[in-house]
Amino acid sequence: MPAISPALEVTPEAATAALLARIDRTRLPVHVAVIMDGNGRWAEARRLERGEGHAAGVESVRDTVEAAAALGLSALTLFAFSLENWRRPAEEVEALMDLVKRYLKLETGNLIANSIRFRALGRVHELPRDVREMVAETSAATAHCTGLAMNVALNYGGRAEIVDAAREFARRALAEGRVPDLDEGAFSEHLSTRGLPDPDLLIRTSGEMRLSNFLLFQSAYTEFWTTETLWPDFRRRHLSEAVVGFPRRIRRYGGLR
Repeated sequence: MPAISPALEVTPEAATAALLARIDRTRLPVHVAVIMDGNGRWAEARRLERGEGHAAGVESVRDTVEAAAALGLSALTLFAFSLENWRRPAEEVEALMDLVKRYLKLETGNLIANSIRFRALGRVHELPRDVREMVAETSAATAHCTGLAMNVALNYGGRAEIVDAAREFARRALAEGRVPDLDEGAFSEHLSTRGLPDPDLLIRTSGEMRLSNFLLFQSAYTEFWTTETLWPDFRRRHLSEAVVGFPRRIRRYGGLR
């Protein structure tokens, strides 16, 4: 078989441009959520420490956030650290916390320049003090931004979020001395995602097919897209692949249409 001419090879940039040309920008998902999975496997495959896989994943975060903003998405939610992640070795947890601080320190200026508003979801008050302070600083510095809403789930669990929302509702009811009407809309106002639309599209990397306790209440009718790509290798072309197929999804929400 003759060798392929270098002139005919498709570069990642050309592939991404071709995908972007196919995207129907009138039918974009409003809110995309991402379970960033595979950092450890990426590192192990290269005989590196797991922390190096997490560090490599930061570049994927940067590229994905920039791509989401360029596409014109309204919201992007990234699952960065779960309540269950505290069970990991102490040195790995410490490395993850350091990466959060480093990312926010280095990227806050870029977020502001691109009008990206940062927000942390989850039990942020339980994070180490220096992480809480950095999260608060970046949230305050970007509060005026009107472009992409970048949400990072830190110390987050979907079941815990529902329990916390129920507790908050009960506290308010007791404080008011009455039981206010409660429906799904009112309940969602007590979730950490209040003010955000439910995710239209949820992306999971590394080929896994589970929610992993992420946005359980909000993902009732979310469309799923999975890729075998490990998170450190995920780039804007992968986001484009997920988005380009979204308009073909028929979303019935339990109806017959």
